Amino acid sequence: MTKKRVGKFPKAFRQMAVDRLMQCDNIVALAKELGISRRLLYTWREKLELRESHGPPVSSREATLRKEIGQLKRVLAEKVLEVDFFKGALHTVEARRQRIETAGAQASTPTSGT
Repeated sequence: MTKKRVGKFPKAFRQMAVDRLMQCDNIVALAKELGISRRLLYTWREKLELRESHGPPVSSREATLRKEIGQLKRVLAEKVLEVDFFKGALHTVEARRQRIETAGAQASTPTSGT
């Protein structure tokens, strides 16, 4: 019969486990691989974060989501600029068409009234 380990894991092991936790997408699988509970991984992470206290650490999932949010914001900003450009172009075309129609000249683009 094997003895279950009682007591603390070495600090190097805990640090390695937390480092892998930060890079991991499947925490349950990591906990099984290391032979510890998922809750223990979170406990170690919280304790190490308190010691370091350099600011909130970012998990790999959170970092990925922040990066994706940044990309989406940039794409949205580009689309807003495109919409503004096309609105301005449409206003310019409409203004030219109105000037030509009021002058009684032939419109450069025919209306679709047929």
